[in-house]
Amino acid sequence: MLYQLLLNYVDSFGFLNVFKYITFRSGLSFFTSLTIVLIVGGPFIKFFSKQKILNPIRDDGPEEHIIKKIGTPTMGGLIILFGLLISVLCWADLSNINVLFCIYIAITFGLLGAFDDYKKIRNSNSSGISSKFKIISQIILAIIGVSFFYFFVDYKEITNLYFPFFKNLILNLGWFFIPFSVFVIIGSSNAVNLTDGLDGLATVPVILVAGCFAFISYVTGNIVFSSYLQIPYIEGTGEISIFCSAIIGSCLGFLWFNAPPAKIFMGDTGSLSLGGSLGAIGIITKHEIVLAITGGLFVLEAFSVIVQVISFKLTGRRIFKMAPIHHHFEKKGWPESTVVIRFWIISIILAMIGLATLKLR
Repeated sequence: MLYQLLLNYVDSFGFLNVFKYITFRSGLSFFTSLTIVLIVGGPFIKFFSKQKILNPIRDDGPEEHIIKKIGTPTMGGLIILFGLLISVLCWADLSNINVLFCIYIAITFGLLGAFDDYKKIRNSNSSGISSKFKIISQIILAIIGVSFFYFFVDYKEITNLYFPFFKNLILNLGWFFIPFSVFVIIGSSNAVNLTDGLDGLATVPVILVAGCFAFISYVTGNIVFSSYLQIPYIEGTGEISIFCSAIIGSCLGFLWFNAPPAKIFMGDTGSLSLGGSLGAIGIITKHEIVLAITGGLFVLEAFSVIVQVISFKLTGRRIFKMAPIHHHFEKKGWPESTVVIRFWIISIILAMIGLATLKLR
């Protein structure tokens, strides 16, 4: 909104031309979301604590969690979303279908996560809404969003799936584009949700993936850079850099409060919303497979849960001491901070590999 308002005065004030540059507005988006979260974070935490909006601890989780984490406020994702959405509304082009698609996914999945958190708080347990209700809701929300995006987007090759490391390996999904995109969004959303189990564990990888896609979306929306890197040029995709920058700023501000020992947890409100948004960004930029690489930690966490469930149902035995896999290492005696930092290191390596795919073709 603020961006469109300033554009009306460009002819009168030449210096306002700087707001036409995506890089400049991305910087503003980052600092705006960061500042908002840092300012409102403290009062939010005090309010949540006073209102007993506390995070229920899993009874079957690591024993020290019951001691150290009980009484910690949750639904911190509201803080992240507040900074993210205000920043995007200020600095992004709201007539851009890509931006609107990301906003839709962030809000709807955030509301679903908030409902899940509310159920957990009200019932004083970690169950929340049923898995069946959650997945059906995600499917419906994703289908609506992807269908509108597919209908309004002005890009003929939108149904193509591009493979990294190969210049000409392209698969046209055709009608299968919609279910595939729904799978990407839901998979990304739940993978981030499963990763969010330790202080700061999910926050930093989300920042790294968003940082990678801030760059990817910018070069994808620039005809010169996309031609040089031999990646598909998609007009208007550069605006997603502003959305990604807002994610980075909001999460970095949230990390100030979420760093060990966490003063607040993001809850499903934040993890479902951020994960779904990253999935949407991967679809928009046509780098869905690169998303799986840069967000490989999220994939690993989700895969560990799938393997654990299948193994237990088929054989009655568990592969890991506890799933998701970060709890497995806790059960093995790793301190929480060790697990978190080592998983951060893995995320950094995967982010670098993901970015390398842009040139290695």
